[in-house]
Amino acid sequence: MSTTPDPRLQGHAGPPRDRLGRLPRDLRISVTDRCNFRCTYCMPAEIFGRDFAFLPRSEILRYEEITRLAGIFVRLGVEKLRITGGEPTVRRDLPDLVRQLASIEGVRDLTLTTNGSALRTLAAPLADAGLHRVTVSLDSLDDAVFRAMSGIDMPLARVLDGIAAARAAGLAPVKINMVVRRGVNEASIVPMARWARDAGFILRYIEYMDVGTANGWRLDDVVPGAEIIALVDAAFPLEDLQPNYAGEVANRFRYLDGAGEIGVIASVTAPFCGACSRARLSAEGELFTCLFAAHGTDLRAPLRSGVDDAGLEARIRAAWGARDDRYSELRSASTVNLPRVEMFAIGG
Repeated sequence: MSTTPDPRLQGHAGPPRDRLGRLPRDLRISVTDRCNFRCTYCMPAEIFGRDFAFLPRSEILRYEEITRLAGIFVRLGVEKLRITGGEPTVRRDLPDLVRQLASIEGVRDLTLTTNGSALRTLAAPLADAGLHRVTVSLDSLDDAVFRAMSGIDMPLARVLDGIAAARAAGLAPVKINMVVRRGVNEASIVPMARWARDAGFILRYIEYMDVGTANGWRLDDVVPGAEIIALVDAAFPLEDLQPNYAGEVANRFRYLDGAGEIGVIASVTAPFCGACSRARLSAEGELFTCLFAAHGTDLRAPLRSGVDDAGLEARIRAAWGARDDRYSELRSASTVNLPRVEMFAIGG
């Protein structure tokens, strides 16, 4: 067997850096563009209705294809894999993918973001397959507000039961993501903090973002992270926490009485583009280097045409090396209406 170095990879030792010197550390993997919720900030029902044409099965990456690409990303320095959607639990046999991803040497964190509706059934099989932990999207503990924001007629209790199942299966620490939208659920900010601290969950507040073009985003709808923290601090005094790792997107705070922590992801009012280490793989195999991107790099076509791992790695290196995305830092009246991929397609 020849040991001659592949010329496509010469001069590329080590992880690639983009034009701002950022390294790839996190890969978010969308396994489907479908979802059983119709959250108003992601897939509003008036646009993504019964007749909306989602991707045909043949265009979605197979689990073996996802695993092959994920392995290449890990060799390029990625340490964290997050499975997303759409809603990833609507994809059949999801534990099979988890088992394959868990077998990749070098993966330090294998996680899942979900709406929690299927966790009662899937939490234990996912944990047995090698999943480390879950993040559950939950925007209110008020059943009416929850139904309004999720866009479906499903009881809040089903999601809470799924969260309990995840904890029982050992998928901890369980994180809760709450998108905050002015005039809709800001009254839930403190009740959510109280519930999460009493239950021992890590709560992350997320500023309402202009992801995609379908959610009718307006700056007036954003509750700034500083306002969120002030509300929680008034009820439960807080102090700053240092990031867990370089490039962590949440500003972290802990309760002075030691009852846990919260975080705020303030992409609108306090952008963190400069340290962003995330790559995103869409369900149809496109590599996106920013949540707010309009176009990706096709990896499915070369993958299915027989390109070897070295060729795929070279394509990924080229895409990452050309990356200069920093949309949140440049956000302005002239950019918010530009074309962007919808969040359900690349997992947020």
